[in-house]
Amino acid sequence: MSGSDEDGSWISWFCSLRGNEFFCEVDEDYIQDAFNLTGLNGLVPYYDYALDMVLDVEIPMEDSLTEEQQEIVESAAEMLYGLIHARYIVTNRGMHAMYEKYRTASFGRCPHVFCQGQPVLPVGLSDLPRNYTVNVFCPRCHGLYFPKSTRQANVDGAYYGTTFPHLFLMTHPDLIPNKPTQQYRPRVYGFKIHQTSLYHRNHDATPEERAAAGGGGGASSSRRGGGSRGGSRGSNQNNADRRRAAAAAAAAAKAGGGAGGGTSGGRKGTSR
Repeated sequence: MSGSDEDGSWISWFCSLRGNEFFCEVDEDYIQDAFNLTGLNGLVPYYDYALDMVLDVEIPMEDSLTEEQQEIVESAAEMLYGLIHARYIVTNRGMHAMYEKYRTASFGRCPHVFCQGQPVLPVGLSDLPRNYTVNVFCPRCHGLYFPKSTRQANVDGAYYGTTFPHLFLMTHPDLIPNKPTQQYRPRVYGFKIHQTSLYHRNHDATPEERAAAGGGGGASSSRRGGGSRGGSRGSNQNNADRRRAAAAAAAAAKAGGGAGGGTSGGRKGTSR
């Protein structure tokens, strides 16, 4: 579906689609300034056709393009508008349009409990299309989250760019909230978990550190276990040796006593 099938401009139609609530309407005079579009022709296929579609320029595209090409142009028009949008929202006019959306929490609210419903701002992880989908940035906790709507979460992050939320807050410092005063503390049966426990150590460790600790710990445990078993076997052997030595000594003492008695009796008998 293209903007020519609807009443009003293509831009208004596009921004009204479900999932496109994060977009603001870019002024057409901004789009008509070629300077603002520098470099986009190398990123967008069928650039001229896509630009004409965005600006509602009536051309007989059906006569020169196949149905498949027409679909490509429609998709290219959406990409072109998104990339223009990323540039527009860092201008004064663009920030003002996004300010109205931010004021009404149109971008959503932070899901962090201690942020108490702080409105968020859209942000991309790359300025190049087809790399990452859009995320939302919380000015209070500086956390990055997925949008609540799955439709919004499928929008390309490059259509908002990596700069917008930070430049927006720098431009409007009065909108910068204080960071949360509360911090969640994990507890077990009411007691805080000690910082030296594996609960915290594994959470703070890098994957490499965890792998190394896991391997070393296993070997160490094995060695400890082997040493314990070896020590136990050695202790049992010593006890057995002591018991045999004690039994031998007792037998020797008993035998010595009997022999002594017999000799004495023999002497007595000889004496008599």
